[in-house]
Amino acid sequence: MDNGDTRKTERERMLAGELYRCDDAELAAMRSRARRLVRMINEAEGTRPQREVLAELFADIGPGSFIEPPFRCDYGAHISIGKNFYANFDCIMLDCAPITVGDNVMLGPRVVLCTATHPIDAATRRSGLETARPIRIGNDVWIGANAVVNPGVAIGDRTVIGSGSVVTRDVPSDVVAAGNPCRVIRKLDTRNLT
Repeated sequence: MDNGDTRKTERERMLAGELYRCDDAELAAMRSRARRLVRMINEAEGTRPQREVLAELFADIGPGSFIEPPFRCDYGAHISIGKNFYANFDCIMLDCAPITVGDNVMLGPRVVLCTATHPIDAATRRSGLETARPIRIGNDVWIGANAVVNPGVAIGDRTVIGSGSVVTRDVPSDVVAAGNPCRVIRKLDTRNLT
């Protein structure tokens, strides 16, 4: 099975949303680096301050952001977080494609942001090829406990995603959405927002 232009690295293919092989040496080294830094985040007090480690792990992280341990990610280098971000316990971010999170976003316990996906065709899956699609979360979003945000999803500003939701497609700004699959339940009144 051909996985594209041989001049591209597997990481370049991965970030472009093309089929790629995760057993590539560069990607394995990046995952190893991320696991080392994630262990530091999840360790008991007395280690480097979390903010310092998150700044080394992520592509970008704004001031006032905090993640309750334990936390897990694939690479970290493809995650960009705005200011005043908060993730409760057991957050998982599979960042095979970029994950971009705005300002003032809150994630409940056990929220999963998953950019990784696999081909539907069984023969292609067996060949070891994978793909990924980016996730974008706007400003002032709240995602409830045990929600899963699937590959390629964008969530608009000021939106609330209910607990246990499986977000399989884009959700607009200024709504409450919930369910499996997640769907808009109602629009939010934004007339008095400052």
